[in-house]
Formats: sequence, C-alpha cells, structure tokens
Amino acid sequence: MLTREDFNGPWAGLPVAWTDNDEFDEPTYRGDVERCCKAGAPGVYTGGTTGEFYAQDWEEFQRIARATVEECKRHGTPVMIGCSATSTRGAARRAAFAARIGADAVQVVLPYWLEVADDQIVPFYRAVADAAGGLALSIYETKRAKKLLTLEQHLEIHARVPQYQMVKAVGGTLGDTVEGCRALSEVVSVFVGESRWGELGPHGAKGGCSSMIYWSPRILLQSWKHLRERNWPALEEFRRKTDALLEGLFATFGKRGFTDTAYDRLGGLAGGFLRTSLHNRAPYASPTADDVITMRALFEQHYPELLS
Repeated sequence: MLTREDFNGPWAGLPVAWTDNDEFDEPTYRGDVERCCKAGAPGVYTGGTTGEFYAQDWEEFQRIARATVEECKRHGTPVMIGCSATSTRGAARRAAFAARIGADAVQVVLPYWLEVADDQIVPFYRAVADAAGGLALSIYETKRAKKLLTLEQHLEIHARVPQYQMVKAVGGTLGDTVEGCRALSEVVSVFVGESRWGELGPHGAKGGCSSMIYWSPRILLQSWKHLRERNWPALEEFRRKTDALLEGLFATFGKRGFTDTAYDRLGGLAGGFLRTSLHNRAPYASPTADDVITMRALFEQHYPELLS
C-alpha cells in the first residue's frame, strides 16, 4: 500500500480524450498518460472532476481505468483511480475494480447528490476501503459534496480506516487553511492547489492533484523541487505568476460556463503537451480551437515560461 510519504509532488489528473462521436478515444488517452509518465510526473490519476467521473457509465469507467493503470504500470509510475459515485455501492464497485486491475490507490468524494449524514461518513469510507482490498485511500474534499469534514471527522476516519493516506483539499475546505493543513499533515499527506504550495508548504502540504503538470511539466517539476527544498521565495514568484494567469483565464472564459475539464484541456493543448480532445461531455461547455489560441496568448502575457 502507498503511504502518505508516497503521496507528494504534482500528480497528473488527466482529462479523458473523446472521439468526435463522443466515444472514449483510447489511443489518444493512452498517449497522454504515457507522456505524463515519461515527463516524470510523480503519479497519474483519472476519475476526478477533470476526468469527468460524473459523465461516465460503468463500461466506460472500466475501459478508462484499465488504460490508465496499464500505461502507468508499463512506465513504473504510481496510479490512482477516482471511484466517486452517488452511492456507497457505486463507489465500492468502482474501488473493487480498481484493485483488481492493479491500481495503487483509489480516491473518493462523499456522495454528492444528497447530503450524507454525519453518522454515515465513516461507514462510507470504510466500505470503499474494504472494497479496495487494502489500497491507499485518498479523500477528495470539495464543497460540491454539500458537506465539509471537520478535523475531528478526518481523525476519526483515519483511526477507523487506516488506508486513508491522502486528502485532496480544494479551496474552502479544511486542508486549504494554515491551521487545517498543519493538523491534517500529522496523519495524512495534504494535497493543495499548485499556487498554494508556497503558503501551505511550511505547514505540511506535500503536493497536489495537478493540471499544470501537463500545461508545463518543466515548470511544475521545478516548483516541486522548490517545495522539497523549502525555497519559499521561488514559490512566491510561482504563485504570483500562476494567480495572475488564473485571474486572466477566469476573466476571459468565466462567462462561458467552463468547468474544470474545459480549462485543463485548454492548458494542456495550449502548452503543446497533451493530445486530448477539445470537447468534453455535454451539457457542459467545451472550448474551441480559437480558445486554444487565446489561451496561448494568456500564457504569453502572464506566464511566458510555460511556453518555453
């Protein structure tokens, strides 16, 4: 089982490539996984928001998970499969499949259509961990789940589900705060947004579920080196440029209704690293070829090193 020490650096959370007929484009996707492995990503995963777990049926989930695991295993890169679903049974079924095909870890968010009662939180994670057969468990904590975990709940989960090794803490959650990151890092690895490494690194943050790793592997791996070396001034410069770029992105594309996967496709294609499809699953808005040109212009304006 992966331990919290194994969860560090920018793990590539890839978008799924779709054909023009909206089917899984397996050759293109496998190529993107391989590129991340060869570039030196510390880990690769699918099944997060960027990976559109919410838009996949059971058969597609199996094909995408298997392709991810097989490519990562071929290159010796740790691999995590997102197994989120709207029920315990659904998440456990996905986790059991991930274990069967050789994944190293699974990641789940609390079921998100209806709010989960407090007394059902630990049983949910226990059931998923049991189905995963001892694989490391990552909690994807997000406000989209309608419930934010307290420190006490995180500690109870860790005490009763020892496979819990990493938390993906996004904005507005406990791990994305100084106090929360410090407390959680005593028991699990805390992953935060890349631009938060400088502020939260001194308090225990060790990496992130990253899209920028495939916008520019060189820049992100360099920033990870700064995190390991505790080079906070270099990470402050990275934060300044990243925040300016993100502000420009949201100002330019925010009214288009883009979701995570749309932004991350744009970044990977504008940087020239990914070969994924432009379009994501409807009903969510997809970017266009013209948007890629605009994205490159934003890179040049706010963070030109991403294109070098």
